[in-house]
Amino acid sequence: MKGPKDFKGVFIHREPVDMRKAINGLSEIVQDAGMGELMGPYLFVFASRRRDLIKVLYFDKSGFALWQKRLEKAKFPWPRKHTDNVVKLSGEQFTWLLDGYDVWKMRPFAELNFERVC
Repeated sequence: MKGPKDFKGVFIHREPVDMRKAINGLSEIVQDAGMGELMGPYLFVFASRRRDLIKVLYFDKSGFALWQKRLEKAKFPWPRKHTDNVVKLSGEQFTWLLDGYDVWKMRPFAELNFERVC
């Protein structure tokens, strides 16, 4: 499998999904929710209601691939306060999410623009 940074984007489905769904069921969600081009270079990520399990769907030149990660004691941070049902992340942010970081609370320094320097 390619690394998350090799994809053009990662689309997070914010609402919980029935984890009994496989490739066909998750593909329907991608299309119905307008998450992006299903056969494009994107990762589509879904979480269980308890947020201890995620599934990742992507297309790899010859077919679809699906993998999952289950946490034994923790929960994945998830974009609860977003109003959109689909949230886009970079590959780097998705890697951070898999490592347990809450990418929605991480804020970079504010960009400063000066007209002159004293």
